[in-house]
Amino acid sequence: MARGLVEQSDVHFDGYHEVFAGPVAGIPLTGQIVSAIKIAVGVVQSLVLGLRLRPEVLFLTGGWVGVPAALACWLLRCPIVIYVPDIEPGMMLKVIGRRFARVIAATTDATAAYYPGNRVEVTGYPLRREILEADRARGIEALKLDPQRRTLLVFGGSRGSRSINSTISAIAPALLEDGCQIVHISGRLDWPQVEQAHAAMTPEQRAHYQVHPFLPDIGLAFAAADLVISRAGAATLAEYPQLGLPAILVPYPHAWRYQKVNADFLVERGAAVRLDDERLADELLPLVRELLADEERLAAMRRASEALRQPDGADNIARLLARTAGHPAG
Repeated sequence: MARGLVEQSDVHFDGYHEVFAGPVAGIPLTGQIVSAIKIAVGVVQSLVLGLRLRPEVLFLTGGWVGVPAALACWLLRCPIVIYVPDIEPGMMLKVIGRRFARVIAATTDATAAYYPGNRVEVTGYPLRREILEADRARGIEALKLDPQRRTLLVFGGSRGSRSINSTISAIAPALLEDGCQIVHISGRLDWPQVEQAHAAMTPEQRAHYQVHPFLPDIGLAFAAADLVISRAGAATLAEYPQLGLPAILVPYPHAWRYQKVNADFLVERGAAVRLDDERLADELLPLVRELLADEERLAAMRRASEALRQPDGADNIARLLARTAGHPAG
């Protein structure tokens, strides 16, 4: 998968190399032993690559996949920069950042609390061009929305969120009756069920309720929306503030607490409301109605979101890498 993404990109590179690695947390002992062997092999592979390629700096993000390269570059005295997209780093990013990294790049200043005594630089999140260039008028036109209606965007990620999808399908008729319009991006996992529920509606309801398995330019949907309902992945910390988008965040409940920490960061700053997954069925409809009916509160949430905007994340990370490698700024 990674090779395909690199080859499809417009990034110019001299070669693509893969090394062995494996997870060490949350798996049985036998799996940990297998992973330890893979990591050891991966360190040797990374040392060979490091001696041959002589990197000036190692850039890492993610978890256990970066351990072999981090250990090899540490042994080779190659400086290491890690990037923490979520507010709270995972276990491996904590270990690599505290023990091996020269500097930690972070989306927000809240990440510094997890690296006491380490150098943390707030760079912001690297935003895609489609987010940076999106605007409301183009979004409304591209999605053929009614500019006189409030727009609710529902977005569960590329695979989708079953609980969000099923809840929205159930409450959509009531919201449409209130006079709003809905853009529902279901992801591929639940697309057949979402499409079937949409087909069962009246033509009048379907006229103001769009469903999509995905949208190629999600930035236009973000820009056109008055309110979004979504999970609370790392991108929400930057994409929603870039477009001043108020949010109802539903952290993914079957994983470590990263999404809850992300959601609480935006909630504490007035840019979002958190609604836990188990409360969706009972509380989502009244909450959406309350927010869409309160222009003053939505405007305050928009201002709070915009105050967190950091559009230069990619450039800041690139400059940090160049400085760490010993190249002049700029």
